[in-house]
Amino acid sequence: MSAELILALGQLEKEKGINKDVLLEAIEAALISAYKRNFGSSQNVKVLMDRETGDIRVFAVKKVVEKVENAMLEINIEEAKKVNKIVDFDDVVDIEVTPRTFGRIAAMTAKQVVMQRIKEAERGIIFDEFTNKESDIVTGIVQRVERKNVVVDLGRTEAVIPPTEQTPNEEYNFNERIKAYVIEVKKTTKGPQVILSRTHPGLIKRLFELEVPEIHDGTVEIKSISREAGSRTKIAVFSKVDNVDPVGACVGQKGARVQAVVDELRGEKIDIIKWSSDHADYISSSLSPAKVIRVDINEGEKSARVIVPDFQLSLAIGKEGQNARLAARLTGWKIDIKSESQLRATIEKELLNYDSSKAEVYDENYDENNDEDYEENNDESEVEE
Repeated sequence: MSAELILALGQLEKEKGINKDVLLEAIEAALISAYKRNFGSSQNVKVLMDRETGDIRVFAVKKVVEKVENAMLEINIEEAKKVNKIVDFDDVVDIEVTPRTFGRIAAMTAKQVVMQRIKEAERGIIFDEFTNKESDIVTGIVQRVERKNVVVDLGRTEAVIPPTEQTPNEEYNFNERIKAYVIEVKKTTKGPQVILSRTHPGLIKRLFELEVPEIHDGTVEIKSISREAGSRTKIAVFSKVDNVDPVGACVGQKGARVQAVVDELRGEKIDIIKWSSDHADYISSSLSPAKVIRVDINEGEKSARVIVPDFQLSLAIGKEGQNARLAARLTGWKIDIKSESQLRATIEKELLNYDSSKAEVYDENYDENNDEDYEENNDESEVEE
């Protein structure tokens, strides 16, 4: 070994951020195993590396005893004093046992240890980097598809989009640049594994933060998102500044901002809705693009009955109930949608079922305490008539 190794370790410390002393300690520990493996020694040994010159020396660690029973582990006091004059019984002395051919073995071992530590350090740096990016958006290049998993190159490492996180009917072509949402970073024996998603609602939020400065700086807040990936998304926005229109800010001039998000999502439809603290207004807006006539709120059950024109019923419900379903998820309310004609039919049915014969008649002269007197008086009045 030489001073060149020490210089190389110092350079690694600057470039990779790996502590030089940690590397030297790891090399020393590896050299102990290498010594025992190559020289078949069962004695206690330690390896010391000079921090300046890189020279390596191997020492057998022996206990000072009066009578030696195991020469590998023990030494008598006379021999010990040749090494250290002030030793006493039960002390420990280091006897140098560096083999002549140990330099070549040491060099190979040091190289392996350094390479392994560099890999571990890089994995640690990558893990820390992408752990900080959890719940954030990253841009990568599609590399290949393995067992239905899409492998994406993120530069420092490769990430995976599992089948469950892939948008239905979306194709991932080689060398295609895509944005994805980081949902998890795992530590594995092969290094950090980054799991991405193209279906997570958080992807919508991050894309709008990139495209809309008002969302990025906090002027406009995204209150809620409901999404059916690859088909439709509803997003409720609120402005903290009175003179800023939250919907207009998200749409952008001639729809440029929202169109950029739609393009990234391969044509997924996006409804941008103004959030309101008034439940009726919020629910009414959530059913956009359908027009709502009336909203009846039931606070106790957190449900709402929404009345729409007859020709808007199918639009309000949406294909296979999608519009109503997304609106319910967005607002957190159960929504029952009825047309005007359905409402009239319900009211007429209730009126027809009303039995007037069972209705109670109220007489202001009736007194239940004087029921007999009341009947007699009524009888007399009938006779007089």
